[in-house]
Amino acid sequence: MKKLTTSVLAVVLSSSFAVVSAQTVQDSAKTQDIEGVVVTALGIKREKKSLGYASQEIKASALSDGTTNTGNIAAQLSGKVAGLNVTTNTNFGGSANLVIRGIKGVGGGNPLIVIDGSPVNNNSTFGSSVNNPGAATDYGNALSDINQDDIESINVLKGAAASALYGERGINGVIVIVTKNGKGKDDGSWGVTLSSTVQAGFIDKSTFPKYQTKYGAGYDPSFTASAADGTPYANFEDDASWGPAFDPNKLVYQWDSYDPSSPNFGKATPWVAAKNGPIEFFNTPVTYTNTVSLEKGQKGKNILFTYDNMTADGLMPNSHIAKNTLSLKVNYDLTEKLHSSFYTTLTLQDTRGRNTTGYNDNIVGGFRQWWQTNVDVKDLQRAYQYGVKNATSANNYGNVTWNRTNAANGMPKYWNNPYFQANESYVSDNRYRSFSYGQLVYDFNKNFSVTGKVSYDRSNLSIENRLAVGMLEQAFGASGNTVTSGYSRQDIIQTETNYDAYLNYKFDVTDNINVSGIAGGNIRRNYYNSIYASTEGGLVVPGIYAVSNSILAPLAPKEDLQITQTNSFYATASVDFYKIFYLDGTFRRDQSSTLPSSDNTYYYPSVTGSFIASELIKADWLSFWKIRGNYAEVGGTAPIYSLINTYTAAGVFNNGESGVGLYNSVVTNNNPKLKPQRSKEFEVGTEVHFLKDRITLDLAYYKTKTIDQIIALPVSSGTGYTTQYINAGQIDNKGYEVSLGLVPFKTPNFTWNMDINWSKNENKVVALAGDSKNYLLQSFQGGVTMNATIGESWGTLIGSDYVYLNGEKVVNATTGRYLRENNKVIGNATPDWIGGVRNSFNYKGISLSFLIDVRHGGDIFSLDQYYGLATGLYEGTENYRESGTVWEGVNPNGQTNTTVTANPSAFGSLDGYSRMPAKRFVYDGSYIKLREASIGYSLPKSLLFGTFVNEAKVSIVGRNLWIIHKNLPGADPEAMVGGGNRSYGYSIGSLPTTRDIGVNVTLKF
Repeated sequence: MKKLTTSVLAVVLSSSFAVVSAQTVQDSAKTQDIEGVVVTALGIKREKKSLGYASQEIKASALSDGTTNTGNIAAQLSGKVAGLNVTTNTNFGGSANLVIRGIKGVGGGNPLIVIDGSPVNNNSTFGSSVNNPGAATDYGNALSDINQDDIESINVLKGAAASALYGERGINGVIVIVTKNGKGKDDGSWGVTLSSTVQAGFIDKSTFPKYQTKYGAGYDPSFTASAADGTPYANFEDDASWGPAFDPNKLVYQWDSYDPSSPNFGKATPWVAAKNGPIEFFNTPVTYTNTVSLEKGQKGKNILFTYDNMTADGLMPNSHIAKNTLSLKVNYDLTEKLHSSFYTTLTLQDTRGRNTTGYNDNIVGGFRQWWQTNVDVKDLQRAYQYGVKNATSANNYGNVTWNRTNAANGMPKYWNNPYFQANESYVSDNRYRSFSYGQLVYDFNKNFSVTGKVSYDRSNLSIENRLAVGMLEQAFGASGNTVTSGYSRQDIIQTETNYDAYLNYKFDVTDNINVSGIAGGNIRRNYYNSIYASTEGGLVVPGIYAVSNSILAPLAPKEDLQITQTNSFYATASVDFYKIFYLDGTFRRDQSSTLPSSDNTYYYPSVTGSFIASELIKADWLSFWKIRGNYAEVGGTAPIYSLINTYTAAGVFNNGESGVGLYNSVVTNNNPKLKPQRSKEFEVGTEVHFLKDRITLDLAYYKTKTIDQIIALPVSSGTGYTTQYINAGQIDNKGYEVSLGLVPFKTPNFTWNMDINWSKNENKVVALAGDSKNYLLQSFQGGVTMNATIGESWGTLIGSDYVYLNGEKVVNATTGRYLRENNKVIGNATPDWIGGVRNSFNYKGISLSFLIDVRHGGDIFSLDQYYGLATGLYEGTENYRESGTVWEGVNPNGQTNTTVTANPSAFGSLDGYSRMPAKRFVYDGSYIKLREASIGYSLPKSLLFGTFVNEAKVSIVGRNLWIIHKNLPGADPEAMVGGGNRSYGYSIGSLPTTRDIGVNVTLKF
């Protein structure tokens, strides 16, 4: 992998430099404003050349023109920013995880998202599809509510100095989104833009397992039961394919022999592999996106209105999203000195049929781990369609499954009919999201102005979960009791309100020394309210999904109310010396309600400096050269309600005529002395432009130390608790970032641009608490955990490993199986480095672009391989189940192993499951992807002359078109369970990745 990725980048770079060197520079553009203006923290506009820290701006065209609409703008940052690690997943409408410059806290963390200077919520929402930690639903992160057609640019503020003005929220960096302003036509009339896209997804078969076709259902090679006439029954109840070998001449009673809708009803059929395997279960996802924008602008006033409609079907049957987004932005000068801005956006989204993630209740997990290769999914589809129309208790109300309990009992043993589950027992959610701000700026004179701003972010999420009558019994609802049907509902309201007021100042000390900055304050209030209720004991009437349709009295709803407030003061000062030296300082004071009232105020400073060397070094080949450096501190406040122990209601115990309230035990002991975690960072860098911007290079080195981690530390249960909140621990990050821009070829008619990003972050857990050496982050099935381990990078995978002798794996000379050693480090989930190469070509009206996205390193434990190899599903397992195999390695005496594995006939006896060390199922998560590609054609103005169309463009766009290289078999190494910590180290039951191809037509009137 290392050689391959290095070679790919080397070829791209060397060819580009060769073209640049061979070509005569023909540019004549002036470079007076070579850096331009960017939007930084609090929405402050700055000359980029004056910044003493690293930031990287991505224009709207680079975000969306070259790719299909993902529905989540975070996903479209992949490979485009040095130091930004983007992890998407295949969950329908799911989360995208963002990490800037490595994990800084034990619990991970995403960067702060800011729109036009105002923070917005970007939390991922996960809910349990059943009351079981092994299954969950990914409801996406809130960044997916932002309409990408509203975005003018995104500026990624990477380090602490860039984000210090956000104090306790700046620890993980900041992503600043700038929205568009209305422009209209030159004559002042309204401008209209219509954009329409249709796209379809096609399964990348390398991300779904290939099955063996030699053996069928069973846990061993025999048929375990037969009919009276001696004809064997298929091993209905065995959810594995380690059974009898297929033989077209052998007749067997299979599951559909008991399905009245089947042409095989009452018949024994040939024992052969299915014609239609699980990959045929999936639909072809199609997405339609239509956008209309109305805009008008002139000096002192402009307006932009956008309406976007997106409908999308997912891979899973019965999965659909309908999303409507409306937005309005108005800038208006009330007087020559009083300027107003207003922006509002509203998103209405209905989603049905999100896929389950994790182990339990996961249809795709069953396909990957527990399946019979003799089962045809199209037959299951027919059985469902007939069964649900003729639903009775005799056919489980339409849940006619391949996994019967036995020949006489059609109840599911372990698995439902996947079509019944997808169409009848589905999750739906309805989300209302609005974000608005209003701003007034008054200019006292050319030196001073004052800004007042209010922003309000609100989301309402309503989640409904159905367990249809006829489903396999499972834990469900508030009590977690095992039932055969049920309904639950959760309503979540979240708001954030920000009040800002600050003074802007700018004046000249001398003709060559200028001072500018701001001083002001912020009040932030956050509100969270959740209520959850469910049926108990099942549904009275099938198909009526309401809490009132409960067989038993429902438990009291679970209510959760969280309110926090932070009061802040901030100030900045920027000094410009002769346009050569720039010195900046920032200061923020935060007072947080989640900290002890006696000690709840903390301070966050930063200082940055930059030197424009090109002002002193005059050379034709040197367009611009800046050297920069900074030091800053940022933080993260304590979790809400983590200071004092609180109790939740657990019902009422009836004692005679009066009831006595019951309350759940407190398992986490809160701490009234908590203080915020802090991150201290030092950064140096340089930015150079050569040959009139034909070559641009940005280099950065940083070193970060994060201390006072807020940890829920495990403690002895003898204390009455299982965990205790404390401040402890230290995580260090250091790294390098490279951004390279090239224009290898440029003529009046043709331009070739390249943008190359590369970054490497080295993470180390330095300390935890006291003598603690390890902190558990996640537990996976198969005896594997993900951890923060002292001396290792965050994300250490610990489990059983091989026993080694002189570097060779040791095999038991008697059994022929590998020896194991438990509790060993077997991998790490964080990548070694990430990179991206984007090429853009423009010839007259034709544009072509493609993006190569690379991740090197980051280990993954595959539970799919752990179980799928054991159950005999996967291609290759047919080769040794009768005769066994000789595993490569040495015996304990050092001699080469020659022992054939013992008893290969039963599932789990050779490979997979607990027969192998967990290390066997840890794979390098590296990949090289053709992430984006597009070709577009803009019609010539001459062709449009005399029509009402001013501009017209047609584009063919694609995303995830080719996984050029990966090491994880049968799955996408990027497709983890969800956002946050779920984005690392664990492959389980993920949907296959699709190659998305679309056509876009954009017209401007």
